[in-house]
Amino acid sequence: MSTLETIPDFEPGRRTVVVLGANSFSGQDFVDLLLDQTTYRVIGVSRSAERSSLFLKYLEREDRSQFTYHQIDLNHDIPSLLNLLDMERPAWIVNFAAQSEVAPSWDHPEHWFQTNCVALSKLINHLRRQDYLERYLHVSSPEVYGTCVGKVTEQAPMNPSTPYAASKAAADLLLSAYRKHYRFPLLTVRATNVYGARQQLFKIIPRATIYLQTGRKIELHGGGRAVKSYIHIRDVSRGELAILERGRIGQIYHLSPDHGIAVRDIVAQLCTELGHSFTESVIAVDERPGQDAAYVIDSTLARTELGWQPEISLADGLKEVINWVQSNLAAIRQSPLSYKHKP
Repeated sequence: MSTLETIPDFEPGRRTVVVLGANSFSGQDFVDLLLDQTTYRVIGVSRSAERSSLFLKYLEREDRSQFTYHQIDLNHDIPSLLNLLDMERPAWIVNFAAQSEVAPSWDHPEHWFQTNCVALSKLINHLRRQDYLERYLHVSSPEVYGTCVGKVTEQAPMNPSTPYAASKAAADLLLSAYRKHYRFPLLTVRATNVYGARQQLFKIIPRATIYLQTGRKIELHGGGRAVKSYIHIRDVSRGELAILERGRIGQIYHLSPDHGIAVRDIVAQLCTELGHSFTESVIAVDERPGQDAAYVIDSTLARTELGWQPEISLADGLKEVINWVQSNLAAIRQSPLSYKHKP
């Protein structure tokens, strides 16, 4: 792999990185991490306009001269995206752009496959013909494995349980084919359940925190028995940057904490932290279709090869979310708390 100094695509010592899905929870944190360094010129692309600093951490920075933002819809305006890429000639691309919700994917699976596979195929088929791309980081999901128990490594077979997971598995297979036949500079990351301040309000950790602050009952699907592997978004962003900078082309990397935890136990911790009774704060509802029993994957490869490991404890991460909700409760009350699907 060439060094930063050999890539004069912006100015000596700088490399242009395009972040697709920069407006997403994961994308915005990755952008913020990139802006901690002066070695990157960062171009963000998402289908929606930039939101407020309530959801975009990088907007809190006084100096964003390294960053530009473009509102382009991957599904509806792919020519504009391809023109932008050919004009900017980024050495690296990171793709967070995806339809990523699980339960709604049963209602309109075609929308999930359109974004996660069809639009992606147009992008990749164009990029494989260009000479500027050195590294492409694809953000996959451990949901491609189905229920993850035991020692689930990067070589585990895919066994998706939902249309969302099936669309991500299909995307992974498509990219793998381009890697095999065209030497496409693919890197793949599968991280477990990310959380943190600025996450979508309908996700369980911010939603439970908001409901505890506003006196609403927290619905626990299947009683909250599903086991997740919650990992702070900044730990994931650090891992993704390590993969982008030092990962082996063609390799899949897992990012995960040391242990899984049941959803009900996460909510119980929030109740304790906020001084609420768990039994009085929750209500059990039916499990969602295709809900996998556990997501516990092995991240030994990233830890040993890249020197990565999680640094933010679950206790500290939950306190961060609580502080964010409490500090912004007035604005949060004016925001929708449920998922709004956009095809």
